[in-house]
Amino acid sequence: MADYKDLANLIFPDINLTIEDLEKKYPERVLPDNAEVTRFAPSPTGFLHTGSLFTSLVSSFYAKQTKGVFFIRLEDTDTKREIEGSAEALVKQLKIFNIIPDEGYISDNEEKGLYGPYKQSNRALIYKTVIKYLLENGRAYPCFATPEELQELREKQEKEKVIPGYYGKYAKYRNLSVDDAIKMIKDGKPYIIRFKSMGDHNNKIFFHDEIRGDLELTENDQDIVILKSDGLPTYHFAHLCDDHFMRTTVITRGEEWLPSLPIHLELFDTLGFRRPKYAHLPVIMKLDNGNKRKLSKRKDNEASVEFFLKEGYPIYGFIEYLLTIANSNYEAWRNENLDKSFYDFTFSFDKMSLDGALFDIEKVISISKERMAYKKANDLAIEVKEWAKTYDLEFYQKIENNFELLVQILNIEREKENPRKDYAKYSDVYPIIKFFYNDIYDSIDKSNLDFTVNINKNETKELDKEVIISSLSEYLDNYNLDVTEEEWFENLKLLAAKHKFTSDRKAFKASPESFNGQVGDMAGLIRLSLAGRKNTPNVYFIQKILGFDEVERRINSVIQYLGLKK
Repeated sequence: MADYKDLANLIFPDINLTIEDLEKKYPERVLPDNAEVTRFAPSPTGFLHTGSLFTSLVSSFYAKQTKGVFFIRLEDTDTKREIEGSAEALVKQLKIFNIIPDEGYISDNEEKGLYGPYKQSNRALIYKTVIKYLLENGRAYPCFATPEELQELREKQEKEKVIPGYYGKYAKYRNLSVDDAIKMIKDGKPYIIRFKSMGDHNNKIFFHDEIRGDLELTENDQDIVILKSDGLPTYHFAHLCDDHFMRTTVITRGEEWLPSLPIHLELFDTLGFRRPKYAHLPVIMKLDNGNKRKLSKRKDNEASVEFFLKEGYPIYGFIEYLLTIANSNYEAWRNENLDKSFYDFTFSFDKMSLDGALFDIEKVISISKERMAYKKANDLAIEVKEWAKTYDLEFYQKIENNFELLVQILNIEREKENPRKDYAKYSDVYPIIKFFYNDIYDSIDKSNLDFTVNINKNETKELDKEVIISSLSEYLDNYNLDVTEEEWFENLKLLAAKHKFTSDRKAFKASPESFNGQVGDMAGLIRLSLAGRKNTPNVYFIQKILGFDEVERRINSVIQYLGLKK
């Protein structure tokens, strides 16, 4: 009569390693006390999801904080869903966000560290060694169930209104004799390998989650598949082997994996492996017609990290937004530590929300504006240039031709205690400042210039072209920017009064027909002439940057246009 070892040797005749051999090859790590080993384990199935970036940020942040190790493992056992090149692209995007592994998968041709391979498809020897051990000890078995048999089982369980799955009396091949199993294999019957659970779904197990605290869970009784017909392991089994032999101490993953936790705990216990700590992170949600739903790759631009890179949201701003999701006390800490790096923040699993975090693009914008505003102009210009090199070649060429011009523009009112907050992302910059470039200004259609002034919220009046011409002409005749901004504005007020632009807002609103507009409208004429629009950075500094010759040229071009206009 054959025994379990005979069955194991038939299935894995070339596997001579033992678990003891693997323990020696991948020993416990020598790390400082309380150091944690964390990982990010993506699948190469597409773009980097915002939720995945969040998970990797938490993992890397925590490892760095504890002086531990953060590694990347590529989970590429689902070959049907794999997208060529996506794994390397994903690692490159993580690097952009300064999420750089201490060890692990770098590219298809590169990895670093002593606990590899870090690509699951290259770890078959490890998986088969452990599965052979389970077979030898009667805790795994070959299952010959056909698709038709599994369908019949589902229908039977639906009719009986019991928990679906392959377990207990519903596990047809669970108690097949070793001799019968060997015969079926030798006869060429297709099979997979299942784990033989000893659990009972009527029992409860207790476990402490790093985020959710003490949990009461239903014990696993499912005989899950651990090796598929293609010879590759399932996620459940692969992560058990990988996290044990890579010596992961904290597994961070989405809360959608909580129902699988009893399976994983039973696998660890069956093999006598030390259980890692688990931290099940809240899912990032989106408000859709008043209802919360998971951020969707298919429906939401914000689900893709590439969206934020292409739009030019600053990396530091986006990371800080994710940290507000990660810990409820981050914003209060940041407000008290504006001069510190966010890496100085002490992250804690205890401060994580138990509910799905609602993605808030307006908050991303707000934080990004705040951080960009306090950047030194030269540093911000470098960031903008680097972004434009990939995403806006027209702008990039202009920056290349005159980098200092961009620095000057970005420096407008930047030295103030509360600097301007014009930009939330790099892609905002060119549309706001492009009028500084002469070729762009010269392409403006002057027939679209809006020479109206606001009387109140709902009422405007159009300025007479003669008023515009005379006001602008006299402004050029008395042009002087060799004064402070305050002095320049006082001189403008005198000129404005001469052309019936009042500094008394109440008087203008009470009797708009008595005035051409307010002082601000006089400044608006200059702004409109220089930029072709009403909303721009500070008009005093615009002139400083353009210089008198260009200011004169632009204003005269508007005067000439109005003079020809019937």
